[in-house]
Amino acid sequence: MTSPDLQQSMALSVLGVGFATAFLHAALPTHWLPFVLVGRGQRWSLSQVLGAVTAAGLAHIATTALAGGLIVAAGLAMDQWMAGLLPNLSAALLFLFGAFYLGRALLRQPVMGGGPALELSEPTVSHAAAFWGLVALMAVSPGEVLLPIYLSQATEGAVVLGGLTLAFAAGTVLGMSLFTLLARAGWSVLRLERWARYEGVILGLALLLIGLLVLLRQH
Repeated sequence: MTSPDLQQSMALSVLGVGFATAFLHAALPTHWLPFVLVGRGQRWSLSQVLGAVTAAGLAHIATTALAGGLIVAAGLAMDQWMAGLLPNLSAALLFLFGAFYLGRALLRQPVMGGGPALELSEPTVSHAAAFWGLVALMAVSPGEVLLPIYLSQATEGAVVLGGLTLAFAAGTVLGMSLFTLLARAGWSVLRLERWARYEGVILGLALLLIGLLVLLRQH
């Protein structure tokens, strides 16, 4: 395999892992449960709920991309002063984030909860206020787990970073939509949360894998 072929293969691998990481990150209840609850409270149709999910997911990735762009710019400026530092720094951050999420997931005790069934009530706010409130909720919380992946690809150019952003957006919106649909279809919220607690393990392993790919690319 030629060097360009190898670089293309590794870039596609990073994009694939980026998509999977964003999808799994969307399994967190904070990424879909508010849409289920607000949708029930506002008595939204499925299309209205999915519209809010899509808008909020894209806003979430937009702020993540903005934060990632700032991190990349800072990393490139630093790399001009200390040549070769950036790949090792990004790999170290990926390993640290991966170890953190993996360790936190393994040490966390499962929380079992229950409660009375949710009751439908008349909407208490306007549909526009509910919609933009959900969008703002996601926009003000960038996906911190995705930021080290931006840094790992800082030297690959705008095309790769743009592709990574699209992969993040696709994974996030698809994941949020899927879990919202499952909850609306009658799946137990407790069951979904029980599945989502494994997200930390998978994210940790994914970040460790990306860190390894970054190191291998340098050799």
